[in-house]
Amino acid sequence: MLKGVLEGCVLALIRDGAGTIYGYELVQQLKAAGFTTIVGGTVYPLLQKLEKNDLITGSMKKSPEGPDRKYFTLTTAGQRALADFTEQWQQLEQKVNRLMGVED
Repeated sequence: MLKGVLEGCVLALIRDGAGTIYGYELVQQLKAAGFTTIVGGTVYPLLQKLEKNDLITGSMKKSPEGPDRKYFTLTTAGQRALADFTEQWQQLEQKVNRLMGVED
């Protein structure tokens, strides 16, 4: 279950980064959001998969420090995938909240 959730969260972070977010920064933002066990070894293969599936595009840019970095943006298909994920997440959240007795 976390795999699909992580994919949706990564797409959201890339959307919010608007072309200015790279892999290491994604890992740091996920950790800051509470995904404390996430490591680059989890995120980088996911980024490759998302790029292979044309949900994101990556472009190399000069880094102010160190080697060039690959920055990511959402494609149109990625925007649709994120919208689908958001809708599915909201439906799941409502169902779980009902089962747990949590009010909307």
